[in-house]
Amino acid sequence: MKRSGAIFDLAERRTRVEELNQERLDPSFWDDPDHAREVEQQIARENEWIEAWEDLKQRVEDIQTLQLMAEEEDADLQEDIVAEARALEDKLDELELRSLLDDEDDERNAIVTINPGAGGTESQDWADMLLRMYMRWAEKEGYDVEMLGYQPGEVAGIKSASINVQGKYAYGHLKSESGVHRLVRISPFDSENRRHTSFASVFVYPEVDDSIEVDLSQGELDFQTFRSGGKGGQNVNKVATGVRLVWDGTLSDGEEVTITAECTEERSQLQNRRRARTMLKSRVYQAEREIRERKKEKRESQKKSIEWGSQIRSYVLHPYTMVNDHRTETKINNAETVLDGDIDELIQAYLTHGTKDEEEAAA
Repeated sequence: MKRSGAIFDLAERRTRVEELNQERLDPSFWDDPDHAREVEQQIARENEWIEAWEDLKQRVEDIQTLQLMAEEEDADLQEDIVAEARALEDKLDELELRSLLDDEDDERNAIVTINPGAGGTESQDWADMLLRMYMRWAEKEGYDVEMLGYQPGEVAGIKSASINVQGKYAYGHLKSESGVHRLVRISPFDSENRRHTSFASVFVYPEVDDSIEVDLSQGELDFQTFRSGGKGGQNVNKVATGVRLVWDGTLSDGEEVTITAECTEERSQLQNRRRARTMLKSRVYQAEREIRERKKEKRESQKKSIEWGSQIRSYVLHPYTMVNDHRTETKINNAETVLDGDIDELIQAYLTHGTKDEEEAAA
């Protein structure tokens, strides 16, 4: 269990829970509901790790019991022992990855927006392939996915799409995907079977909730409606149910920005407006997050790797198959499985790489 020592730090976590529980006993604890809610969440997080430790400890004891039974009864329990050991190893790997998700927003839902680059149908089809990749990944991970906006291309693919990936640590996992993704393949739309290079951008940001205050009053908000042509039923094609919100404002560092959010997938304009407002607040919040991150020199190397216009990953389908993440130099030869949603290795490499950068900067 040596690997788990750095993950759990059990004594410190139990001490922290005791301190927080003492704070809850204060009669004025609920006078500040926001702080009280934060304390409750911290206690829940620490208890999750303590319970995970107890679960691992029980799994180790079960393996030891099987080994004793095999020795004392001369029974063939090797398959059972190997299966339990593999389950223990998988659980430990999962918890090691979870330990890297320590940012205050990592636990939140994720909003993922995908836009094709220049290149018409080629790039629009590539954007649609990325959309499918993330939806398949979310399905395999047990996350719920809600379509927020979807604009199909004229021939194939998408002009843009936004999805809400709902579940614990959705943003913590998917934040690794922000940036420009490059595809090299023989085009299915080229009658001469030539090789094409396509680009698409992915923008991931945490979904805000009532616990986060985002002030949109420091700017001008333009409310626009349009016929969405989405999947909400016939009504969306007849009435201007699609909603676009455009915010022209100033961020905390003085930068003047224009931030847009739109939602097309709900049946009514009111529902789309509510969802678009949540998306807009989330994007403004993400912009402020990036300002805070830029102020931390130890994160500067990470920040540079995810800015708009940078190519974070290449997917090559011809003349060979390989996915290469340029930030971590992680290479996977089976590109098809990656495009089918198997991106955990890339996510873990990104999170581990970021942790190493922070340790080196702090040294």
